[in-house]
Amino acid sequence: MSGDTEVPESPVREIDLIWVRYIDADGIEHRVRLEEASDVPFEDGRMVRSIPSYRDQGHMPGQFWVAKWGDFVDYESVLESKWLLLLDFDPQVTAFVTQPLEFDAIDARGAWGHTPDVFARRRDGSVLLLDVKNPELRDDPKVKLQEERTARTCERLGWDYAMVSEPSAQRWANVDLLSSARRPLHLGAELVPRLLELAREPVEIGELMRFMEFPDLARGVLYHLMWHRRIVTDLDRALRETTLVKATPEAWA
Repeated sequence: MSGDTEVPESPVREIDLIWVRYIDADGIEHRVRLEEASDVPFEDGRMVRSIPSYRDQGHMPGQFWVAKWGDFVDYESVLESKWLLLLDFDPQVTAFVTQPLEFDAIDARGAWGHTPDVFARRRDGSVLLLDVKNPELRDDPKVKLQEERTARTCERLGWDYAMVSEPSAQRWANVDLLSSARRPLHLGAELVPRLLELAREPVEIGELMRFMEFPDLARGVLYHLMWHRRIVTDLDRALRETTLVKATPEAWA
């Protein structure tokens, strides 16, 4: 008799079948097995469901203007719009879409379906899938189960996944401030070379403005350069007149 311990086969086989539904750029609906979904360019597709809007709604849907490509993306809540702004600011994110796909699945606990909130493609080709949840709902058992199932699904796809609520308050406040200058620069464009030159070495924002003939105009141009990461600082700390900023090497490319 062998000395190895034999583990009896479980009488209940684990079931984990997942299909993915999506709509491509031409408006054609597809339904594929999970194994076929990893290479689909979901960022080029359309939303798999429309976002409802009605009177006395508990959240506020709307449209977010994306600076990366100059067009609008629908969002389901103000909280979700905050994360779209952070994705728009993130230099590693090249594209994103809301309501990008639907999981239609069955596992050992039963059938389930889910439409994640945001699909983001990074510069290196990797994927970040986001679910944005009201912080008051994070401890709901149904929400936790949804998070667990979606995280497991993304692990099989090789994607990163996060369920998020409110972003860091200070970072959000700073990025929101810079977003006021994220649109293409026209008025004040001639100030860019001067600001970049003065910020070759770390300099306080207040000191930088004192070198400029029109400081109010120059501040808007500075925020534009900071949004586009040509001038940088620590955005996890409050922006003050004494905040040090510095031009990046790429700013001169």
